[in-house]
Amino acid sequence: MGGIDYPSPFTPDGDPAVLPVAGVRLATAAAGIKYAGRTDVLLMALDEGTSVAGTFTQSACASAPVDWCKAQLSGGAAQALLVNSGNANAFTGMKGRQSVERSAGIVAEALTISADQVFLASTGVIGEPLTAEKFAGVMTELVADLDGGPDRWVDAARAIMTTDTFPKAASRQVVIGGETVTISGISKGAGMIAPDMATMLSFIATDASIAPDVLQDMVGQAVGRSFNRITIDSDTSTSDTVLLFATGKRLTDAPITRTDDPRLSALQEALDDLSLELAHAIVKDGEGLTKFVTVQVEGAVSDKSADIIARAIGNSPLVKTAFAGEDANWGRVVMAVGKAGEPADRDRLAIWFGASGTEIRVAVEGARDASYSEEAAAAVMKHAEITLRVGLGLGDGKATIWTCDLTKAYVAINGDYRT
Repeated sequence: MGGIDYPSPFTPDGDPAVLPVAGVRLATAAAGIKYAGRTDVLLMALDEGTSVAGTFTQSACASAPVDWCKAQLSGGAAQALLVNSGNANAFTGMKGRQSVERSAGIVAEALTISADQVFLASTGVIGEPLTAEKFAGVMTELVADLDGGPDRWVDAARAIMTTDTFPKAASRQVVIGGETVTISGISKGAGMIAPDMATMLSFIATDASIAPDVLQDMVGQAVGRSFNRITIDSDTSTSDTVLLFATGKRLTDAPITRTDDPRLSALQEALDDLSLELAHAIVKDGEGLTKFVTVQVEGAVSDKSADIIARAIGNSPLVKTAFAGEDANWGRVVMAVGKAGEPADRDRLAIWFGASGTEIRVAVEGARDASYSEEAAAAVMKHAEITLRVGLGLGDGKATIWTCDLTKAYVAINGDYRT
């Protein structure tokens, strides 16, 4: 797929440092699903007693693996995760459903576990059947190679990439009651990203002992503050999946079983922070991007209204191409605010562009700022990371989303995606 021809300007100097999580082992293999000469399958084995929670795409055309995961989630327990790249197993009808059942069975047999504790995710081309026997061909290799070392997390992140240009992984640790709890996670995504928690996958594990219903509340909050606040191209995938596992190796004497447990605060903060790092990494690897853009809307009639307006701005092709052209085109921002369908007063509107501690007000009270300098604005727009701030002057509502620019490279990558 064409993404490798357009490396992200935000590509890290090296692989991310990831901490191992007790109760989690990983292995990857090359099953030849679509790619030649690279790994494309991830197997994660989870110790017995692991709880699970998750959020999924809101697409009406959800993939077969998403349907499978939703059905198994009610059990609250997981012992394995199988992920492939190169084929989304979406819009594949009965064959797709049979494929997920067979895939889960292959994993269950190999690990001697129940199929209803096997979770599945797929990413890649939509509409092409996925042959489960490809997993059978590498399952013995995968099981024999399972290991909990930190390098395995990076290998796992690389195996689930499609048009991504670098692996995305992160870890956090927090001390609770004298015990060090670890949270580690991976994600993938570079296009078809506008989650309504988009393709976007993320798998996070902690060694804490947490009940499934509490875990579900945690992942819902974290996703709402991170993955659901990013957009690359406004398209919501059929396959979006975020799964959070808790292996129960820490806090065993006093598991967290209530959402009002005071120990949750530190854990939630760590999970939120990790999720936001992974979400930002997805945007910073957006297909063909050259800019990472923070869109802040303030002074709206409500937070919800601010969120709708921020998304209208962040999803606008005209706004995004202006960033690609390093043009502080506030007229396109005004257009996006106006089309959002939310309360806005043209004559109270103010707009700023900022970068590296410098902020330029380009418009105020419904007109260009009298002190506007094209030279100063152009200097801000040359930065790789830019903040666009919009003030509505109507109330206290505010929202932030993260997006990127839209370039010719994005068109090339997606025009060549299947060929």
